[in-house]
Amino acid sequence: MEFNYKFKGDTTVKNTSGSTSMNFAPDIFREPTYFSGYLNKHIPFREAISALHDIVVSDFRFKPKDKTDYKTWAKEQEDIWLAQYLGGAEDVEQKLKGIRLELEKVRREKYNVMEPFYKAQNKYFQYLYRTSPELMRVYDPVITIHPDELFFECFSQDESSYGKLGCNYNVFKNLSEFKCGTTNIDYSSSLYNEFQKIREYKDTHFNIDPSGFEVQTTAEESYKEVKIDVPASWVRGFLQVSSAMSIPATSFELHPMDVYNICFVLKRHKEKEGPRSIRYILKPGEPIRLIFEPWNYEIKCLRSIYTGNEAKEIRVWGRRRLLLLERLIPVAKSFKVVLLGSGLPTFYVADLGDMNFTLGLSGWTANDWSRLGNFDLLAPRAEADPMTMQKVFIGLKEKWVEKPEVLASRLQLDKSLVLGALSAFTQQGKAIYDINNNCYRIRELSRESLPLESLRFSNAREEKANRFFNNRSIQFNAEVSGGKQKLTGSVKEDNHTYKPELVIDSDERIVSGKCSCNFFQQNKLMQGPCEHMLALRIAFRKKQNLY
Repeated sequence: MEFNYKFKGDTTVKNTSGSTSMNFAPDIFREPTYFSGYLNKHIPFREAISALHDIVVSDFRFKPKDKTDYKTWAKEQEDIWLAQYLGGAEDVEQKLKGIRLELEKVRREKYNVMEPFYKAQNKYFQYLYRTSPELMRVYDPVITIHPDELFFECFSQDESSYGKLGCNYNVFKNLSEFKCGTTNIDYSSSLYNEFQKIREYKDTHFNIDPSGFEVQTTAEESYKEVKIDVPASWVRGFLQVSSAMSIPATSFELHPMDVYNICFVLKRHKEKEGPRSIRYILKPGEPIRLIFEPWNYEIKCLRSIYTGNEAKEIRVWGRRRLLLLERLIPVAKSFKVVLLGSGLPTFYVADLGDMNFTLGLSGWTANDWSRLGNFDLLAPRAEADPMTMQKVFIGLKEKWVEKPEVLASRLQLDKSLVLGALSAFTQQGKAIYDINNNCYRIRELSRESLPLESLRFSNAREEKANRFFNNRSIQFNAEVSGGKQKLTGSVKEDNHTYKPELVIDSDERIVSGKCSCNFFQQNKLMQGPCEHMLALRIAFRKKQNLY
């Protein structure tokens, strides 16, 4: 997916013995976005921005060992070994010795001939790494300036890990005037190395300014960053993360030493067979326990007590990605863990005082955010008319950040309509749900409207659900229990009748559900609700004249 960016100048970082100046330039095609201030929290910021870089360059997908060279060598040796085994005569041994010497001579001559090519190839790849990170599939972070904080967002190379670093303005001092907005920045390995030079005794100037985004260190060679095209899956992943954040979940606090123990177990042991999961054992009033499979090693978090009202056991996969939090442990006060359910995404929010760092992990490493997780289908679905949608967006942009109930009260609108509109905006890339503060923020991922035809979340299941409703194939009952709507019914499809059930909370979000169909039996809610649950929801919304 092509996005056109225009930067006046290049990225600059200037280092002296007593100060560092970092200048970032936003896309000048966008509305003016700028910020200027000196770092007040040097070391925590350095560690947090470095952890964000660890996410940007991480790729936890399985990579089989390359055995090509070994197989080539073994094939060449096979005839020699066979001759050595069968040969007993002295003349055969002499012939083999001559052949081996001749073969070695040919190999040396081949290397001498190819050596210039190998050196040029290596030099070319090093050049690409320095000047064209897009060819290494490293995608740039997104930076957003808000009245209360400045935050960065990024995705990993395998698109299964999401990172967000939020910094309130206590992180900076000597602040100048700033203008809210969103833009992209380049974050190469060279820029990462510049961040490592941040020290407490050096004044560090952080400047986002339309004049250019350039990196130049004193007495070092300057370099230029090249913008890259953003893949559709990268954009779709951002939209799915925002939807997943707004889903009801189980949350609790972990002490930094408990996170250290998790990283210690993962670094000390390497699984060779499944299951490769962590089981969170949660019992009210008791220390949180973690069991690492397949070894069944247990960590008892004596510093972290579960304060929930209901005992639960939740399994999560893709656990090695938790090592991305390791650099934050020395500077974190606590970690908030948000579990959507077994096999569903998880979020880890590190409290860094005046900063917060969110790591969002998809259900497992191979299940990236863009392909299988249809979490927008679980989000509020109340449909608002265009005038109401515009009113909600303009109202949110007045404050830039606001809780949905406060926004609904200020605009004198029903909360369910506001939530439905905000959910639609997250799916359009115009807003984001802040899981740390439980509020919505303006964050326009692109200056133009996203091509919803290629990014559209409505899929074959939603189309089938609408067809069931239009064909009058649905029967359902609704009852209220504990402030939640419980829907039960039947959906006829061909010669089968399925029995879906659905629980919807007061914010119009799907909390739980089940169905007798094969899709649900195989996936539960890990890939979103099945078409029969969606049909049940559509029928219920139509009855209320809200869908």
